[in-house]
Amino acid sequence: MPHTVSNPENSLNKFQRYRIRKSAKGMKLLRIWVPDPHAPGFREETRRQAALLRGMPEEIESLEFIEAVADREG
Repeated sequence: MPHTVSNPENSLNKFQRYRIRKSAKGMKLLRIWVPDPHAPGFREETRRQAALLRGMPEEIESLEFIEAVADREG
C-alpha cells in the first residue's frame, strides 16, 4: 500500500473548512438564540409587546425603517 502524505485539510470536515475560509475573509461566526415562533405563548407575548409599543416613537421609527428597507429591496 503506498504511503500518502497527510494533508491537514483532508482531516477537516466541510463546515470546518467553510469556517476557516470565512474567517480568512474577516468574517466572524455569531450564534444567537431567538424566540421560537412555535413555542406556546409566543403569539400572545408578541401581541402584548406590540400593544405596549403602539403609538410610541419607537414603533414609528421601526416601521419607517422597515418601509425604507423594503422599498430598497423591491
